[in-house]
Amino acid sequence: MAFESTFKAIDNTLHHDDGCSTALDYVEQSSWVLFLKYFDDLENTREQAAELEEKTYERIIAGEYQWNEWAMPLDEKGNYDVNRAMVGDDLIEFVNQKLFPYLQNFTEKYDVDTIEYKVGIIFTNIKNKISSGYNLRDVIERVDELKFQTAENRHEMTQIYEDRLKQMGNAGRNGGEYYTPRPLIRTIVKSINPQIGETVYDGACGSAGFLCEAYTYMHEKVTNASEEETLQTKTFYGKELKGLAYIIAMMNMILHGVQSPNIIRTNTLTENLSNITPSEQKNVILANPPFGGSEREEVQQNFPIKSSETAYMFMQHFMRMLKAGGRAGIVIKNTFLSNGDAKLLRKKLLEECNLHTILDLPSGVFTGAGVKTVVLFFTKGEPTEKIWYYQLDKHFTKTQPLTEDDLADFLKLQQTKADSENSWTLDVASLGEDYDLSVKNPHKVEEVDERTPAQILGSLWKLRDKSNDVMFQIQADLWEDDDDDLFGLPDEYDDEDDDEDEDSIEYIVKHRLTEEERREYDELYKQATELEDKMVGASEEEQNRLRKGFREKYAKMEEITNRYQSDVVDYEEDEA
Repeated sequence: MAFESTFKAIDNTLHHDDGCSTALDYVEQSSWVLFLKYFDDLENTREQAAELEEKTYERIIAGEYQWNEWAMPLDEKGNYDVNRAMVGDDLIEFVNQKLFPYLQNFTEKYDVDTIEYKVGIIFTNIKNKISSGYNLRDVIERVDELKFQTAENRHEMTQIYEDRLKQMGNAGRNGGEYYTPRPLIRTIVKSINPQIGETVYDGACGSAGFLCEAYTYMHEKVTNASEEETLQTKTFYGKELKGLAYIIAMMNMILHGVQSPNIIRTNTLTENLSNITPSEQKNVILANPPFGGSEREEVQQNFPIKSSETAYMFMQHFMRMLKAGGRAGIVIKNTFLSNGDAKLLRKKLLEECNLHTILDLPSGVFTGAGVKTVVLFFTKGEPTEKIWYYQLDKHFTKTQPLTEDDLADFLKLQQTKADSENSWTLDVASLGEDYDLSVKNPHKVEEVDERTPAQILGSLWKLRDKSNDVMFQIQADLWEDDDDDLFGLPDEYDDEDDDEDEDSIEYIVKHRLTEEERREYDELYKQATELEDKMVGASEEEQNRLRKGFREKYAKMEEITNRYQSDVVDYEEDEA
């Protein structure tokens, strides 16, 4: 794939640049160069279309600031003119002192609803960090090889760009704030099913993943120019506080095909809920608001239910921003379902909205985050009577991430709210005063360890004996290979066996088992160890299954050694 290999080469170049030190820098710096190349191709396409209609197209980025003037100058034959190409300090000086100020000035010259203004906003909030003009020249030449004219080109580019945003998510906590796994986003969008003519909003949009995927989903339904214009200018709205996330969101939307994104940089939570008017409300809200943060006390006063948790404030904001009959899909930490400080908010949600679906996700869905989340699907304007739960009971890792296929069963069953091994329905009338919505799958009964404390203690002692047995075996193997023991004593001084407890597991295994019993014991030990190793990182259901197998193996090992113990402990008698 041309895009993938090009981006890898660019990352390698930036890795050796003094101004770029992290994967976040690589994405940010390659993004502004990529954006200008994409924008130039867009203008070329518009120019050609105007010529066919015998009209004149006035370029947005013109003169010496066009891509083929400063970045990749062409000769009279249309070929790359190496002699005119700036490099080194000259290139850095032009970019920093002329190009960026020129683009930043667009915010002064154009209306806020225009694409020119959006371009100005992007370059007001970003700066060139590439310190070497030679490295920048290499990046420019590689980006110039990419083509964006065809739908296939643009699709490949957006896919690779999303992968780069995922790199930001894996680069650390700051990056992880921006990235929600795209298979999850696409599933939420499909479930909500936004229609052309509806407005779509994300008040914590990050890199605009929800808005981009909603656009891609809705664009397939466009049938005429009027619907295209509606989709471009009157459909998608977003807010984002952080600078890097904001500019990435703007570029991401434009690269996906939305030519003038309605995204503003602001702290959504500083807006008082009582000031939100019906004309500002939206039909669809898709979001993964930040959690675990906190806001100043004066910000908390904007919300009727007071909380320092940002996710709970965002939930109140989304409920207010949703039109009557509007639909929402919100990702939130699973503690929202049961925490005492969210009780009033859960009550409000159930009374004012139909919380018809809760999708329970395992902790591995968000790479590196290590938290469990749920997705709340609700419709505003009617109280909740029944909630359909779906539990995604799978294990995901960085090398085995979530895919859309993993959520296909959820989408299928959600249509009828059917019961299955992983899905069930809760009657809201059965809830107590705490409005606890915790995920409790009635189809999966947890295996309870019914052993008494004395029996558990006895098992622990036997596990200790088993560990000692392994050490004794290692020592025995070493002694067979050396005339002297581990402490340098000759064999005639080695009378350790005289002091061994004849009822200990290690003594029985070493001296009293028959050859056949010893082979059986060793095989059971090997199998039990393998089962124990498989428990690490397994799902809860798989751990229960493996634990049962481990106990069976260990019980058989006990049966073998118990034949030779003179006083086998009766744990029930001992406890009594």
